[in-house]
Amino acid sequence: MEETEAQWQPQVRAQARQRAATSGGLFISCRAYFGFGPEGSSDAGRMRDIMTAVSPAHADAILTARESGATDDELHELVAEAIADAYFRKEGGGRAGVHVEFKDVERLDISF
Repeated sequence: MEETEAQWQPQVRAQARQRAATSGGLFISCRAYFGFGPEGSSDAGRMRDIMTAVSPAHADAILTARESGATDDELHELVAEAIADAYFRKEGGGRAGVHVEFKDVERLDISF
């Protein structure tokens, strides 16, 4: 059983990674400080619970960086950009150029 799992798990992980990078993307759930608007507006910075699917392109960038030994700070930037695009900018929608602040991460879960 252990031998089967040792051979099977890497294949399953590789298939899941391939799906995420080409068609499925990743699902990110987090609680962190997000902000991109002036104080007093609904866009002002605050702790937010966000759950969002990110694109295969972002998934590929995150997974490739992780596999190549990226630092936590580098991965943090990639995850922040993925969340900003998927949740706040709506993949180039009305807020396409907005800079999103992402810090004070309390919880971060990433799944295929």
